[in-house]
Amino acid sequence: MMTSSLPRGAAPEPAPDLTSAEFWQAVADFFVQAGWNLLAIAGVVLGALILTWILRIVIRRVVNRVVSGAKSKANVDDTQALERSPLASVRLVQRTRTLGSILQNIVGVTVVIIAILLIVNIVAPSALGSLTLLTAAIGAGLGFGAQNIVKDVLNGIFIVAEDQVGIGDVVDLGLASGIVEYVSVRVTHVRDVNGTLWYVRNGEITRIGNLSQGWSRVIVDLSIPVDADIDEVEQLLLDTAKGLAKDVKWRTRILERPEVWGLESISGDALVIRLVMKTRANAKDDVARELRMRIKRALDEAGVTLPALNTIMPTGIEGAQRVRGANPPKTKPTPVPSAVSASRPVWKPKRLTKRDAAAEDTLPTGEAPTSGASPAGSGAATTDEAGTP
Repeated sequence: MMTSSLPRGAAPEPAPDLTSAEFWQAVADFFVQAGWNLLAIAGVVLGALILTWILRIVIRRVVNRVVSGAKSKANVDDTQALERSPLASVRLVQRTRTLGSILQNIVGVTVVIIAILLIVNIVAPSALGSLTLLTAAIGAGLGFGAQNIVKDVLNGIFIVAEDQVGIGDVVDLGLASGIVEYVSVRVTHVRDVNGTLWYVRNGEITRIGNLSQGWSRVIVDLSIPVDADIDEVEQLLLDTAKGLAKDVKWRTRILERPEVWGLESISGDALVIRLVMKTRANAKDDVARELRMRIKRALDEAGVTLPALNTIMPTGIEGAQRVRGANPPKTKPTPVPSAVSASRPVWKPKRLTKRDAAAEDTLPTGEAPTSGASPAGSGAATTDEAGTP
């Protein structure tokens, strides 16, 4: 015998009457409301996609406009050629691209959050009231359990706002060293000299060594024999460095005149003389290689023999600073002017000979020589007058 599970005194719910008009009206209202909700959700999603697309296009065009303006001011076509332009143009391009990538990420996240809130409001309008308590609980959870994420985001915002790091910079973050390929509000992508891509959390960055800002200094410590003439070697180094600074291919990368700081150290095996040269930040390694090559040739021509020292293998940031590879300057050949046609004569200043100068000295005061007569013409006229009977 089956027992009823209903409580005492509770009447069973009547079964819906499938033949009644009210039942089918309620079903129709439900499907209509669900259809409108689905249509509203689709509209919100479509609007979010269109808004994200428009904002990304606007950000991309603003970035391209700023980069194109910097290129036109520097009169270059390639962004890499901005290394020879003023530093402000280089930093402007790098910072603009970094802020552009971050703004695109912020726009995407913001639009997604707003779209989710609108969809929740459409599906369950009364749920937003209880969402306040939920956000408070989420905030408390973020304060205790997601401190690293908050730290990464805040540190990333300050790094970009203060222009500490830009896309294309050569940096030393302590954890990794190389070229910055991407900067977001949470992580920074750094490619080292071996090609390894490092993902460094912004919250873990406690110091930044930027090798692409401002200027750099090439330091060459030359070891010479103890019996060498120091003054002669110093003059040789200085002349070689000055020749490099005056070279057409290299002078745009050198900012100041080279200097010999003198005797850096003394030992029983060798004397060390230091030569320094101030260069652009991204041209330091290329200038250093060319300077060492020219110093070696100059020493060979002067007959200076370098002492035999222990083999030194550079390691760490000193051994792998140049992650871009060799980047020697490239110049176009100087165009040779073509021969001037006879239809377009070129004016040239008149050159007086000793005979013409003496003839002008013998002229009376206030009388000028015939205008437009060349020295050859003057000589010819004198001969004709002398030969006329």
